[in-house]
Amino acid sequence: MPRGSRRLSDGCVELLRRADVILHAGDVSRLSVLEDLRTLGRVEAVHGNADEPALQALLPERLVVEVEAARVGLVHDAGPRAGRHERLLDWFPGCAAIVYGHTHLPEATRVGEMWIVNPGSPTERRRGPFRSLALIQVNESVSAEIVRLP
Repeated sequence: MPRGSRRLSDGCVELLRRADVILHAGDVSRLSVLEDLRTLGRVEAVHGNADEPALQALLPERLVVEVEAARVGLVHDAGPRAGRHERLLDWFPGCAAIVYGHTHLPEATRVGEMWIVNPGSPTERRRGPFRSLALIQVNESVSAEIVRLP
């Protein structure tokens, strides 16, 4: 999330306003940023390694969120790349999608019947190829896509 002069793009804010649920996979940074996000809509979040102590105390490490008829798992650090998908499947059985953060590398991969999603970052791309977020659609089925942001 934004630090210093960084901020969410207008396009990102508009997508967040239209979302039924904003899922945040950690590194919100400060409690005030979480409160700002909550002005845009319902927010479900886990804490990340770069969050201030107040957020780490408030937010869980892992969370399962009900979205319509689907369950979505949420975690910040999914561990090393080797075995990551299998580990996430073990951590979140019965979920239609799992969202993780930490790497800033966007991913929307179908593994069997489940989506594994890393939204990347809308502000700090680090090693990611671009700034991004993920959209997870829940209708009769679940789908996920990465959205490139300016």
